[in-house]
Amino acid sequence: MATTIPEGAGRSDGSSGGSFQRGLNVLITVAESGEARVEKIAADVGIPVSTVYRYLRTLRELELVEERAGVYAPGWRLLEISGQHLTHTRLVELGHGMLQELTDTTGETAVLTVRVGTQAMCLRQTQSAHPIRMAFRINQLLPLYAGAGQRVLLAHAPRTVIDHVLQQPLRSITDRTPGRDRLASEIEQIRRQGFLVTRGELSEGAVAVAVPVVAGGEVLCALTVAGPENRCGSAWRRNARSRLQAAGLQLGEILEHRAAPLPSG
Repeated sequence: MATTIPEGAGRSDGSSGGSFQRGLNVLITVAESGEARVEKIAADVGIPVSTVYRYLRTLRELELVEERAGVYAPGWRLLEISGQHLTHTRLVELGHGMLQELTDTTGETAVLTVRVGTQAMCLRQTQSAHPIRMAFRINQLLPLYAGAGQRVLLAHAPRTVIDHVLQQPLRSITDRTPGRDRLASEIEQIRRQGFLVTRGELSEGAVAVAVPVVAGGEVLCALTVAGPENRCGSAWRRNARSRLQAAGLQLGEILEHRAAPLPSG
């Protein structure tokens, strides 16, 4: 659930202050969820759908939220205010060369993902040269509960985010998409081991290896390499893990020394 402002907080009268408060609660719900439909926002804030639409229209005009096929997500101005825009820009600038090197040394697609609320987002990727390969769309939103990079981000997310993901309905994307019990039981293990290997959780026949990137004491993103099972056997997985861990440490050190600790989103 989103963190809402208490009903009476900061209100001097029964109309304008209350309206301002409700508008802020709509914004908070979108910011914390990463993406949300109008019905969910209305349920979280406790106001009618028609009222939510009115607030969202104003927030869109201010570019604090944006709408994608009926789903509302933080806009560029909100990301910039929160520091996420700057963080993501640095990751794009610094991460591309490392992703290309990972693709060159593993032969498969390399992906940099970040957490946006209770979703993951593909921020940058370098695709395999093979005709059959794994690939995402840049800025594509992905579920935190399926796929190597996404589950690494989930394992290192704040407890409130983990609880929110575990409480929501989890769609079985493939036969191997983990359920709620498995997700909950593996979170500590992922944190301890510092990497994750998945098979077919998000795409049938895919193998993925991922590691977190840490700077300023926080996980800022995940690095992943992924390819089809027939090319990604045990030797490939060992090599991918080694390459990823080296790249993750290098990227984390660069981010650590270039700026003060950055927000993780």
